[in-house]
Amino acid sequence: MSDKSRRRAALANPHRDQVRATPTAESIRYRVGLAAEVKPGHSMKFLMPIRGADEECFVINYHGHFHAYVNQCRHIPMAMDWVDNQFFAERGRYLMCQTHNAYYQPDTGECISGPRGACGKFLYRIELSVEDGVIYANPMDYELDDE
Repeated sequence: MSDKSRRRAALANPHRDQVRATPTAESIRYRVGLAAEVKPGHSMKFLMPIRGADEECFVINYHGHFHAYVNQCRHIPMAMDWVDNQFFAERGRYLMCQTHNAYYQPDTGECISGPRGACGKFLYRIELSVEDGVIYANPMDYELDDE
């Protein structure tokens, strides 16, 4: 089968043999900062272009693992930290939206407590990689909506 025929077949049935694209060393990625700067139980904010606009994001160190999310509550799309760069609550057990008191699991971003409509939703995750002590954010095609 020629490349042209394969492309035509893929367009006709886009879900057949679909593989999720993953960032590679050759793809664009964004340097967030040094892993040593984000101690366990702490966070660091950064900007990253998403769908053509710079969005504020944050990376956390939760039990020695790094997780990153768009800084946007799933209840109402506004920043979660009204005290700059303060996301953890309950002695580091949860992430909390300071405005809505919505609580999120740090490792999954799932809302487990808060206003109606937020529970069960997930923060928008930013995929990370750490190489040679540097944290990189990998761009994805995000839809920032309230669904």
